[in-house]
Amino acid sequence: MFIDTHTHLYLEDYDADREEVIQRAREAGAVALLQPNVDASSYAPMMALCDAHPDLCYPMIGLHPTELPATDVDATLDEMERLLNAHPSRFIAVGEVGLDFYWDASRAEEQLAAFQRQIQWALRYDLPIMIHSRSAHRQLVNTLLPYANDLRGVFHCFSGSREEAEELLRRFPRFALGIGGVLTFKKCKLPDTLLQSVPLSRIVLETDAPWLAPTPHRGTRNESAYIPYIIDKLAEIYQLTPEDIATATTRNATSIFTLLPSR
Repeated sequence: MFIDTHTHLYLEDYDADREEVIQRAREAGAVALLQPNVDASSYAPMMALCDAHPDLCYPMIGLHPTELPATDVDATLDEMERLLNAHPSRFIAVGEVGLDFYWDASRAEEQLAAFQRQIQWALRYDLPIMIHSRSAHRQLVNTLLPYANDLRGVFHCFSGSREEAEELLRRFPRFALGIGGVLTFKKCKLPDTLLQSVPLSRIVLETDAPWLAPTPHRGTRNESAYIPYIIDKLAEIYQLTPEDIATATTRNATSIFTLLPSR
């Protein structure tokens, strides 16, 4: 059994065969598929998916840093905050939120302001936070440090250096690293980083589907049924059985997320 802590199964990429994808995930061993929101338009399809599969799909609420609207960012956040305030127990986390300066850093201050505001949601409702960070490690650390002992969550899609992994785990003791299909890529250096610096107790599994499908499906649409490829690679790295990896990462995920919110 496993938990996919980060999949966007509500996106239109799955409109033609969503139920088949869900069935394959169940058959592969999925017991929970966690759904991060990204913007105002993704909220309704995400909630529809979670309502249709309440035993498997669990929603988060948040604004992705690369999805800030051109104007009125605060209005979008106001509406999300209204939804969260109305039914806080409906959501298992605040996410997907964070900082991304990879393609465009021109809106860095707006990203930081939105991130800070959403951190406050997580603190107010004692929710985990699903963090996206790309080309923003130092700014991310500096933003989170004042809340290091109060926040818990996941650094999603971690693929950074050994030094970055060590700093995140040391400074933020209630966080895990989200490990996905990148781990299986041929030239990826992440296996060495994990073996040298990351205990298995600080890892959770994820796909980031529909993106970042693992080898041997690299370049195709990703799905939660591919998580066993990641489990097998982790078993190789840590010299454990796949069952050991699945058990440990499921335990790690359930220590961060409450997977039985009020419906």
